[in-house]
Amino acid sequence: MDLPTIAQLLEASLDPKQNKQAELALLQEEKKPNFSVALLQIVASNTFSSTVRLASALCFKNFIKRNWVDEEGTYKLPQNEIVTIKQELIGLMIAVPPTIRSQLGDAVGIIADSDFWERWDTLVDDLVSRLTPDNTTVNNGVLQVAHSIFKRWRPLYRSDELFTEINHVLSKFGTPFLTLFVNTDNLIEQNKSNKPLLQQCFSTLNLVMKLFYDLSCQDLPPIFEDNLDDITKLLHKYLTYDDTALHSDDDDEAGSLEFVKSGIFEVLSLFVQKYEDAFGKYVEMFVGSSWNLLTTIGTETKYDILVSKALQFLTSVTRIQQHSQVFNNEATMTTVVEKVVLPNLMLRDSDMDMFEDEPIEFIRRDLEGSDSDTRRRAGTDFLRGLSSQYEQLVTEVVFKFITHFQTEYSANPGQNWKAKDTAVYLYNSIAAKGTVTASQGVKTTNPHVNVLEFFQNNIANDLVSDTGVEPILKVDAIKFLYTFRSQMSREQWQQAFPLLVKHLASSNYVVYTYAAIAVERILALTDGHQAIINQADVLPLSKDLLEHLFGIIEKDPKPEKIQENEFLMRCVMRVLIVIKDAVLPLTDTVLSHLINITQIICTNPSNPRFYYYHFEALGALIRFAAPSQPDKLETELYPPFAMVLRDDVSEFMPYVFQLFAALLEANPSASLSDYYKSIISGVLTADVWLARGNVPALVRLLSSIIHRGAPDMAANNQIEPVLGIWKQLMTRKVHEAYAFELLECIVANFPPAVLEKYYVPIFQVLLTKLNENKTEQLASRFVRFYHFFSSNDEKGLGADFFIKICDQIQSGVYVPLYLTIILPDTQKLARPLDRKIAVISLTKTLGASTAFAETYKKGWGYTCEALLKLLQNAPTLAASDDVIIDQDVDDLNFGVGFTQLTTIRKPAKDSWPEITDVKKWVGDYLIETDQKTGGRIRSFVQERLNAEAAAALAVYMQV
Repeated sequence: MDLPTIAQLLEASLDPKQNKQAELALLQEEKKPNFSVALLQIVASNTFSSTVRLASALCFKNFIKRNWVDEEGTYKLPQNEIVTIKQELIGLMIAVPPTIRSQLGDAVGIIADSDFWERWDTLVDDLVSRLTPDNTTVNNGVLQVAHSIFKRWRPLYRSDELFTEINHVLSKFGTPFLTLFVNTDNLIEQNKSNKPLLQQCFSTLNLVMKLFYDLSCQDLPPIFEDNLDDITKLLHKYLTYDDTALHSDDDDEAGSLEFVKSGIFEVLSLFVQKYEDAFGKYVEMFVGSSWNLLTTIGTETKYDILVSKALQFLTSVTRIQQHSQVFNNEATMTTVVEKVVLPNLMLRDSDMDMFEDEPIEFIRRDLEGSDSDTRRRAGTDFLRGLSSQYEQLVTEVVFKFITHFQTEYSANPGQNWKAKDTAVYLYNSIAAKGTVTASQGVKTTNPHVNVLEFFQNNIANDLVSDTGVEPILKVDAIKFLYTFRSQMSREQWQQAFPLLVKHLASSNYVVYTYAAIAVERILALTDGHQAIINQADVLPLSKDLLEHLFGIIEKDPKPEKIQENEFLMRCVMRVLIVIKDAVLPLTDTVLSHLINITQIICTNPSNPRFYYYHFEALGALIRFAAPSQPDKLETELYPPFAMVLRDDVSEFMPYVFQLFAALLEANPSASLSDYYKSIISGVLTADVWLARGNVPALVRLLSSIIHRGAPDMAANNQIEPVLGIWKQLMTRKVHEAYAFELLECIVANFPPAVLEKYYVPIFQVLLTKLNENKTEQLASRFVRFYHFFSSNDEKGLGADFFIKICDQIQSGVYVPLYLTIILPDTQKLARPLDRKIAVISLTKTLGASTAFAETYKKGWGYTCEALLKLLQNAPTLAASDDVIIDQDVDDLNFGVGFTQLTTIRKPAKDSWPEITDVKKWVGDYLIETDQKTGGRIRSFVQERLNAEAAAALAVYMQV
């Protein structure tokens, strides 16, 4: 491999002006043998710059993610490349700088997902063999590799396979790991004056704490339980340890000492929550140390994570009755609130600096439900934990402080506004019970408080007043309504909602953003049956509301600034969803803004949440405006969407494919416009299907194109490329469902005569797949396809045509297929539409199939029995609703691969909407067929069914 060329491409990929071309060139390079090994060689070489080496490590990680194994776990790389990577990766990871090590660690984790431990059973022995008594650099590398692998266990559900893997690791790694912990402690004792070595030792301890958590996350390892006395002594030693050599000079950045103590608190919280029976006797000692730490630590930002972890540990303790009893008296509770809770709930200068200088970061940290480790959140959770055990006591104690701060504020509102902020925050902490949900906010409140009364007496005026109120108090008022939104009636919201909308006009970033957050959530709020704020309420405000939101979003036209605030775009999306087709008079305005934003952010996509909401907003506009203005939207949206495809903006492509499809579906009876004809060739290009996230959207788009343009595609010889894509989709298990979706579309829209020469190859692919790699999902999708094919006899398909094709492949192959897969798996169909189509298919087989009438006489009886079983639990289709369900943008998988746009989610298609009562239809169809065929059905019933089945069918036929 040409290392200098690859290195130049990696360097160019870091330059915004060259990165697209460089990435395309790297994609070509990666097709060459040993590309991954070349990347590792660049990482290992000091002749290349640190940025190029880091870029190579990142490229290696992404290459491994795409190319290590397929869905079945089969290696995609040559065996010699696999072996080389495994041989070189661990040693290299230990040797490189920490920034590069983290990228290689991610790659190790990806490999471990498929290979560890059974296909990489030497790994733990390799790691253990490299541990040393005193070489911290090597040890830290080894521990980083171990953490990259073992942290995978944290979110997993318990299983025999998981515990086999964990036991394999513990049998080899447990003892050396504890020995390393002791050795590191000795090394620290021997080198207290050696600051560089001390820093390295604490880096080791930081990794040791992470591994304690990894190794204990599923169950307490026996080796830890047997040595718990010694382990807890060392944990306590370093929780209370101090050395000025380890102090950080930066008030904002935590140092190694803070990280180690934070890690210890994470381990302690885990032990309290899961292993109290073994760890309970040590809890009191750690509670005392936590108290000392929290009452003496400074307010500097560098201690924030440590304070949060300490409070989280105490919160865990409060949930256990026997340990929380220490707090169960007024004097202790008062001290706890005064010395521990209040210092961490009060606004600091650093908080106000962030409020003013980094407002979007302030909002993300402050939002309820955020995963940020802030002091305020941890303090709130601790207070709620205490309240869950001693609600009345906590309420009484906290209200004394609330009253104190309210009095302080009243004495000098202009000077003492922070006192009111503290009072409101304290109130929020004790008033809310349980989990604060994203959809409804606080659902249950403390019975000892009156939320609405507190709002009216203490907060409402801050929302109403136009002047003289500090911005942070405006935010508190908006946030109060946002948090307790479910506690207010529709009538109360009729009065409060316009006040929230008014605050969108604030000049303060945090105020108008919180107003947008609250407006969006209130618009999504229901009482279980209907919206609290409905279309009629919003409509008079909608034009100005949308214009104002777009004005804020587009104020600074730089791509990164437009995308900075996802909350504003989420509010735009929600307004469009609520006003529905009342958007029609506003279409031009909304469209121009959304197109402008698309064109700007195309050049540098930087905030996945923002552009998700942006495309959902476009989806809402298409959903409600395109049915009446299809040509307008197609014409105006084509240029920006085509630009996304032309410039290969990979982040946007799955969204654009969905939106193109929705535009087509909005006008299903029209012919295919020139715009769409021009993108067919691109959609049929194999490369665009390589990105896994594109596939669901592309299948939908291609299906929509076929539905409207099948005659043109047939005339332009585009059937074979479509079938080529279908065949490729069938090769991957993860894409099988999409392959069948596309196949049904092909069969439904191209006439049988046009497809006649392709049916045998299509069926060969299906039967081969069933024979060689049958899974429950594959069988289910095949059975659904069979019934789709069989039920469409009026389109020239039907059971007889299916049998004819099967006989062309191999005479007699249909019978075992029908008896061993189609009939038994029909009963497993779960979705009502699938069961409905099966009922229609089987009924038509009984009435219209010549093969079943004349050749498969026993099969006719089996078919009737299968139909009767289906009818015992006849499919009932739920009425379609207009509810648009939100995506969870905080889900770890959000933005990875394909993300469904819910505003244009494609509803399941009922090919027979006119059949509303399947039982009645079955009877009517068989009676009509019986009359047309001179009583054939009746005679078959007598000849081919037993008495029980005949009687059951007679109920439907009423004969």
